[in-house]
Amino acid sequence: MRGRKPAGPDYVERLSGSTTAKERLHVVLETLAGRCRVQEACARLQISAPRFHQLRAQILQAGLDCLEPRPAGRPRRPAPDERLQTLEATVADLEIELQATRAREEIALVLPPGRPAEPPPAKKAPRRRSRPRSRRRHP
Repeated sequence: MRGRKPAGPDYVERLSGSTTAKERLHVVLETLAGRCRVQEACARLQISAPRFHQLRAQILQAGLDCLEPRPAGRPRRPAPDERLQTLEATVADLEIELQATRAREEIALVLPPGRPAEPPPAKKAPRRRSRPRSRRRHP
């Protein structure tokens, strides 16, 4: 046989994960490779036979799910929610308002200073002419 020798269940040691998870995967792969019987695997993992079959099915299903074909490229981003769109619209409005305020400020700095606007004169009621008081002399 040419090439590298197959690693088989021993490859599990190179993977990252807890020692418990590695041991479980190693034992399951040994039973699939025919190196270990189910009863021996149950004894090594200290679990019952139904639990072992459940564990093996979960491992194989997870591996199968990872091998499903996927569409090429990056997955699509989810559509932004309404709150985000509202906030973006508010930011855009505030940026426009800020630009308008800056433009007004520049115009005020460029124009020559003028007289401050005088308030319009308040309307006064016409004055009544008062009659001259007569002076009486008291005896």
